[in-house]
Amino acid sequence: MARPAGSARLLRGMNEAAALAYLFERGPLTRTDLRDLTGLSKPTASEVLRRLEDAGLAIVVGHSSGGPGPNAAMYAANADAGYIAALSIRDVSGRDVGGSHQPSVSAIIADLAGEVRATVESNVTFDGADPVDIVADIVSELCRQARIPRDLLLQVQLGVPGSPDPRTGDIRYIDVPGLDRPGLVNEIRARLETEVMVDNDVNLAAIAERSHGVAADVDAFTVLWLAGGSGFAIDQGGTLMRGAHGCAGELGYMPVPAIGTEARDFHDLVGGGPVLDLGEQFGLTGGTPQEVVAAAVEALDDDRAREFLKVLAERVAIGLMSVITLIDPPLIVLAGEVSQAGGTALRDEVVDALAARSPLGTQLEVTGVTGDAVLLGAVSSATTAVQDRLLAALTSPQPAAVPS
Repeated sequence: MARPAGSARLLRGMNEAAALAYLFERGPLTRTDLRDLTGLSKPTASEVLRRLEDAGLAIVVGHSSGGPGPNAAMYAANADAGYIAALSIRDVSGRDVGGSHQPSVSAIIADLAGEVRATVESNVTFDGADPVDIVADIVSELCRQARIPRDLLLQVQLGVPGSPDPRTGDIRYIDVPGLDRPGLVNEIRARLETEVMVDNDVNLAAIAERSHGVAADVDAFTVLWLAGGSGFAIDQGGTLMRGAHGCAGELGYMPVPAIGTEARDFHDLVGGGPVLDLGEQFGLTGGTPQEVVAAAVEALDDDRAREFLKVLAERVAIGLMSVITLIDPPLIVLAGEVSQAGGTALRDEVVDALAARSPLGTQLEVTGVTGDAVLLGAVSSATTAVQDRLLAALTSPQPAAVPS
C-alpha cells in the first residue's frame, strides 16, 4: 500500500516539534541528549537540528567539554525567534487621586525565554481616549526601546481588572472607561496585526504563583487578591477555572451580611476606599490602602493598629468563608499590594478570624511572588501560547505545490 503523500512531511514535523519542545523545556542540549530524550537515530537527530537551525528556531549556544573526543555542540531554542508583550492595566484608587479611578499601565516586552528587553510604566487617562490607541502606543514604545521589529512581536497579553468573556472576548465587570466596549479586543488585534489575548489580572497572578510562588507543589489552590480592588482565582491542577462567561472569581461582587456598615458587597468591605476609611477610624493614614496597612504593621505595639488589622481580617474572613464552604481549597494565597503590606501579621489575624467561623483549618499563606505578579503571569502565559503555536506549526500539513 502506498504511503499518503503528506506522511513524510508530517513525521518530519513531529520530530522537529518534539526536539524543539525539549529545547524549550530542558535548556541547552547536545545531539546525544536529544537522541536519548526523543529516541531518534543519530542521522535523524542531526537532520532535525539542521532544519530547526535553518528555520531560525534553534541555535548553537556553546560546546560541551570533559568527555572523550571533540566537544559536542550545545543547542538551545532561539529566544530571539519571536517576542511577546505583556501589559497590566490597573485601576488604582486612593486619597492621592481624590478617591477616583486612576488607571495605570505597566508593560514589558520579553523574548521567548522570558528575558525582559524593555519596560514601560504609564499613568494614562482612559476618559475620552481610545483604548486601542493607548495599547498600540505602549506596544510601539516597547518595541522602540527594545529595538525589536514589529513583525517579530508574536503575541500581546493584556491583564485587566475585569472578566473577559471566552466566547466573545468582551470584558465584563471592569471600571476602566472604554475597556468594556464590545469588539475591543478584535480592534486591538487588527491594529497591532498580531495575536492578542486578554485575561483577568488575578488569574495571571495565579499563574505566577504556581510557577514562582508558594503554590508550586500543591495540586490546587486559590488566590485572594487585595489591592485597590479585590479579586479571586481558582487553580485546579494547573488549570484556571474561568466559568462559562469568564466571571469565575469575581468575589468583590458577592453580597455580604450587614455588619454595622453600609457595605453591600465584598468590595465595600475590603476595596481600596473602604480600607482607607477603616484606617482613618483607627488613626492610620496613607495615600493608598497598602500604605495604611503597612503603617498598622509597623505599629503593632499600638492597640489601635492591632485592632485595625483584626477588623480588616474579620472582613476578609467573611469573603473567604463563602469560598471555603463552596470549594474547600487546600490552600488560599493572600496576594496583591494590601496582602503583601500586611504580610504574616495580617495573615495570622485572618487565620484567627476563620478559626472562629470554620472547623477546617484551611491553610493560608502570603504570596511568594516578588515583583509584579500580573506581568510575570502574563509573560508565562504568552510564552507558553507562542511556543505551542510554533510547535503546532511544525506538524501542520503544508499546502501542496501547484504544478506549473
